Amino acid sequence: MDLWQLKIFVTVVKEQSFSKASDIIHLSQPTVSSHIKELEKYFQCRLLDRLGKRTEPTRAGWILFDHAQKMLALKDTTESALQDFMGCTKGPLIIGGSTIPAGYVLPGLMGPFFKAFPDVSVRLVSGDTHQIIEDVKNGRVDLGVVGARTRDTAIAQETLLADEMKLIIPADHSWAHRSAIDFCELADEPFIAREPGSGTWQSISKTITEAGFDPKQLNVKMTMGSSISVIQGIVNKVGISILSTAAVADDIAAGRLAALSVNNLPLNRFFYLTLAKNRTQSPVCQKFITFAKQQLSKT
Repeated sequence: MDLWQLKIFVTVVKEQSFSKASDIIHLSQPTVSSHIKELEKYFQCRLLDRLGKRTEPTRAGWILFDHAQKMLALKDTTESALQDFMGCTKGPLIIGGSTIPAGYVLPGLMGPFFKAFPDVSVRLVSGDTHQIIEDVKNGRVDLGVVGARTRDTAIAQETLLADEMKLIIPADHSWAHRSAIDFCELADEPFIAREPGSGTWQSISKTITEAGFDPKQLNVKMTMGSSISVIQGIVNKVGISILSTAAVADDIAAGRLAALSVNNLPLNRFFYLTLAKNRTQSPVCQKFITFAKQQLSKT
């Protein structure tokens, strides 16, 4: 058994496929299968079951998967720590972001971060808030930035950045000349909602309820899976919605959309730095967290 074989095994488990794992690791499928057979021979038990097109770990495989992830993470942390000691911050970093952070916040940090730490490579994973929190918890990403808090006791969160949200409408809408409307007026307008796992939608629903209104009063005509889809829906007159102003800044500047407030409805929310409580952050991860806090505190 060696760490390379464990990396192959972990990749097969995550992808639930020998063929997908072989593409990611850049090995032939027979070579991947050969390494898995060597691991099974070493441990003297079956580690993976092929269930049609899907591959899943056996009970022994799940045990190995858990420990293998820890061993691989420790390897990366050890290498990063020694490189950091030698004055060279180097290594990979996987960051997870919900829709708005991944699309509009984190990319803006990358240029300055790479300038400060040119030997770091970053992979940015995008998903809804629930998905990113699960990725953080399971070690698929090193850290996450999401738009809602979680009650999961395995997760630690802290406020990273404030987000201004507004009611977004087409620029030629009858409300476009107004700066604010009453919540009851929304009942007469088709509304575009985000999917239930969206941090944006969780925040909107919570704010509406806490303000003494009922989210069910919204005339939801369509549910969409991303802010980009919602923006296109508004532009094409499908309906109106509540969005982060960061996501629509270009459309407002171009005169395609307009933003207004809803009376007695404080829509601003926060983005949260999200980490797994029981996982040790690598030096690269720690450097990024410190860097991000410093940069975002200037905005």
